[in-house]
Amino acid sequence: MPTYHVEMLEGRTLEQKKKLVEEITRVSVEVLGGSPESVDILIVDVKRENWATGGRLWTEPRE
Repeated sequence: MPTYHVEMLEGRTLEQKKKLVEEITRVSVEVLGGSPESVDILIVDVKRENWATGGRLWTEPRE
């Protein structure tokens, strides 16, 4: 079964992460078969200073 690597800007609550992994696991089992115990999910919280989009760090003001 799959291993998912989820990278996102920090700031999500534990409850949001719990719901995310429950739903990823549910859909994986529904689509791919297998058991929930075989789905691995790694969550990496990235600081805004370490993420850039469009050539700008997320710590910079957005227009």
